[in-house]
Amino acid sequence: MASVMSALGLKQETHLLKLLPEPAQLHLLYKGSHHGFYMHTLRSKFDKEGRFVVIVYFKSGDVKGGYLSKSSESEDQDAFAFEINHQEGTPFPVLDDSKATHFSTSWSNGYLKFGKCLKLYTENREICVKSFDMIYHQSGTEPRYLDVELYRVGSAWRELSWTEEGRGSLRKNLVSFKPACQSLNRVRVLLMGPPGSGKSSFINSVRSVMFGRVLLLPFIGTATKGFIKKLKSYDIRSERGGKPTSLTLCDVLALGDGETTGLTLTDALAVIKGHAPEGHDFQSDAPIKADPSINYQIHCAVFVLNACQVMSTSEDLTETLRTLQAEIADLDIPQVVLLTHVDKVCHTVQEDVKFVYSSRILQEKMQKAAEVVGLPVSYVLPVKNYSSELSVSCNTDILLLSAVHHILQAVDDTYEENHHPTPADASAEPPHLQNSTTSPVTF
Repeated sequence: MASVMSALGLKQETHLLKLLPEPAQLHLLYKGSHHGFYMHTLRSKFDKEGRFVVIVYFKSGDVKGGYLSKSSESEDQDAFAFEINHQEGTPFPVLDDSKATHFSTSWSNGYLKFGKCLKLYTENREICVKSFDMIYHQSGTEPRYLDVELYRVGSAWRELSWTEEGRGSLRKNLVSFKPACQSLNRVRVLLMGPPGSGKSSFINSVRSVMFGRVLLLPFIGTATKGFIKKLKSYDIRSERGGKPTSLTLCDVLALGDGETTGLTLTDALAVIKGHAPEGHDFQSDAPIKADPSINYQIHCAVFVLNACQVMSTSEDLTETLRTLQAEIADLDIPQVVLLTHVDKVCHTVQEDVKFVYSSRILQEKMQKAAEVVGLPVSYVLPVKNYSSELSVSCNTDILLLSAVHHILQAVDDTYEENHHPTPADASAEPPHLQNSTTSPVTF
C-alpha cells in the first residue's frame, strides 16, 4: 500500500481528525483510482470489526464522506457524515433524518448510506455517488467525482491518557520516583542542543508543571547564539518550597556547528563524565581539565532539537550530534531526543497537543530528528514548552510529564542492566544538596 498515495491534504486531514471522537491515525485501505471503482472491491476492504472513514473527492473541489464506528449492517448511532473545506470540517451527526440521522447499509444490494447526506451504490457495475440529491457517475456525460477512498481509523501511534487523572498519575510518578539502581540517589540529566532548541524553556516548563503555574525566570532567553554560558543544575521540586524529587536537569552552553563555536565535543563528554563542576564557565580556548567527581556525573543525555529547524539541520551539526551519540553510547549512558516547538509546525497540535501522535507532519519531524542524531524513532519525545502562556494546561503538562517519565525509565533500564551498587556510590550526595553556595534557587 506504500505506493498508493492519499488524496487527503494535510489541512483536510487536520479538520477530519478533529471530528473524530478521539485522537487517531488514518490508514489508507482502498483508493478507487488504484483498486477500481467497484462496490464489491470497496466492501472487501472492510474488516468485521473496526472504525472506518469513507471519503469522496468531487471535481468541484468538495470533499465529503462518512465515519463508521463499526462495519456491521446494524444501525450505527455513532456514525456521521461530514464535509471538509480549507477552513473547517462540518459533521452531520445522528440527530436529524434530513441530514445524517443514521447510517444504514445493505451490502447484498451493494450500497453504503449515510442518511440523506451521502450514498454510495452500484450502477452499471461502478460506484455511483449520490450527495444532497445530486448524482455523480464515474463515467459517461454526468458530473464526475475524482476518487473514493476508505481509511481504517486506528489508534494514534503512541497513546497517552489525556485526562486530569492521567496528569495526576504522571506527576505522582515523578514525585515518588526512586532510581531502581541503588547506587543512584539522584538522576542528573544533561540537556544539549543548538541555540533556540528550547533546553532552558524545557526546564522552566517542567518546573512550571510541578508548581501549577508558568514560572517567569531570568535564564530563559531568545539570543541567537544561546543564552546559557555556564553549567547550571536545577532540582525539580514537588512544589514551591517543597522537597526535591530525584531528578536534576542540567543546562549547558548551546552546541555549535563543528568544534569552533558553542559547546565542543570534548567539553560535552567532560561534563557527562563528571569533570565539570557546577557553575563551570565554558570557554572555547580553555577546555575542561578538572578531575572527575561522581557528584557531577551525568546519568542521561538528552538531545534537544527544534521541530521548526530539524528538517534543515546543517551537516556540521549533524556530524557533531552523531559523534556525540556514538561516544555517549560507548559510556553506557542512556540517550533520548526531545523535539520541541511541536505546536509551531502543525496547526492541529497548536490547537490541542493531544493530536501530537496523530499528526503526519509531526511523524515526519520525529523521523528526521531520529535520523539526525542516529537513534531510533522510539527515542524521540515531542514536547510543547510553555512560552506565550501565563497559566499551565492539562494536555501540555501531560506531554511534558510523559517525556520526563520516559527519560527516567531510560535511566532505570540502563543502570539496572549495566551498573551495580557500591557503598561509596549509595552514600554520595550531590554538592548542590549539601551545605554549599551552589544550592539552587527555590521559588
